[in-house]
Amino acid sequence: MFSGIVQKMGEVKTLDLDEKWGRISMETTPWEPAIEMGESIAVQGICLTVAQIDGQVLSFDILRETFERTNLGNVRVGDRLNMERALKWGDPMGGHIVIGHIDGVGEVTAVTPVGRDWAYEFTCSDELADGLVYKGSVSVDGVSLTIAELKGNTFSIHIIPHTWEVTTFQYLKPGSVVNLEIDLLGKFVKRLVERGKMPREITWQALRETGLIREEVPGEA
Repeated sequence: MFSGIVQKMGEVKTLDLDEKWGRISMETTPWEPAIEMGESIAVQGICLTVAQIDGQVLSFDILRETFERTNLGNVRVGDRLNMERALKWGDPMGGHIVIGHIDGVGEVTAVTPVGRDWAYEFTCSDELADGLVYKGSVSVDGVSLTIAELKGNTFSIHIIPHTWEVTTFQYLKPGSVVNLEIDLLGKFVKRLVERGKMPREITWQALRETGLIREEVPGEA
């Protein structure tokens, strides 16, 4: 699990794609504590497993489907990508719950300076747009962001200078493809609505019957 707070940008050193598999290697500045084999790292919001470590170069094995369903298929050697290592118990939760399972891609349609900040506009499929809410959270290329405007399948977010400087947002332009992960809590609500499981009247009893909360057992911690 991740929080959507990017920790580093790594530079793509090698990118090998065979018929059914791929491997991507990225170089970063040193991590503290050092990365270990088998760790989970979010790369552009995609949860990947460290398969090889060579100094500061980390390699990840990737299914071909991942290249096809995310923007990794557009990556080239020399590109810089957002990276975040998995959360540990007690780590600050500065963003929102990000799983690292990309729901789909969106496209940048406009980048507009707004004072010291930047406004980015995106379009996405209707299916993805159904999981977005005004002022809700969304992960864009692994960055936890708040939706500032929402209309149909178009949404906008604002980027402050710090985020622009430490993430790949500085490289985005109209036409760029980005990875999107919808807020996990919204997915649960959407699923319950689709299955007709949401109670018509929201009461504690209705929530218990739905399974969203459980009965408290006396003496249970």
